[in-house]
Amino acid sequence: MRARPLDLAAIGTLATAFIAGLVVPPDAVQGDLQRIMYVHVPSAWLAYLSFTVTLVGSVVYLRVRSLRWDRLAGASAEVGVVFTGLALATGMIWGKPIWGVWWTWDARLVLTAVMFFVYLGYLALRRSFDDPEIRAHRSSVLGVVAALQIPIVHFSVTWWRGLHQPPTILRPDNPQIDTPLLFALLMAVAAFTVVFAALVSRRVELTAAEDAARRPDDTDATAGSAISAPIVGGATS
Repeated sequence: MRARPLDLAAIGTLATAFIAGLVVPPDAVQGDLQRIMYVHVPSAWLAYLSFTVTLVGSVVYLRVRSLRWDRLAGASAEVGVVFTGLALATGMIWGKPIWGVWWTWDARLVLTAVMFFVYLGYLALRRSFDDPEIRAHRSSVLGVVAALQIPIVHFSVTWWRGLHQPPTILRPDNPQIDTPLLFALLMAVAAFTVVFAALVSRRVELTAAEDAARRPDDTDATAGSAISAPIVGGATS
């Protein structure tokens, strides 16, 4: 499969973000451990973006009944599950030296894990049907309902007290992060976004090919159509 401009852009921006995350100064308190932020935070934001795209694709499918929107919803959810898993894994790695435990029953952590498993169920539902139309309708309904989790997960750090730090960038006042670190973080978010777009684009193409493979070819002869009934009594002159 040939590389496309979007694929090359994803590789280029990801490499740039990786370099930026290594060359910026370490955090004054956490030192080099803070550099995991350049993977953890973009993964969390891209999980939100992925599932929001799934919501949009599901809503539009239910209105226009076009399978391309269902394919977009499914592809985005699949990529979103990967980003959510990455956010959970990097959060645990980051939390161990900071909080002293791999896992704690913090509201943000628990709700993110629940969201992860709900969208795993969404992907399992999509695999339960061979008919693309049935798959699209039922998964679109779940795609709309599951999106209700997104604002709950995001605002959980302000609605409930926990160990997870509150927002440091999207604040009413100035972001509480030094400029070099903020620049590296924004570079990482941009790179992950381009990677997301490249992965979703490829997955949509693959889903379309899978649907085409399941669709019967109308030009094929029906099985057994070449068999004729025997002539009883022999041929007539």
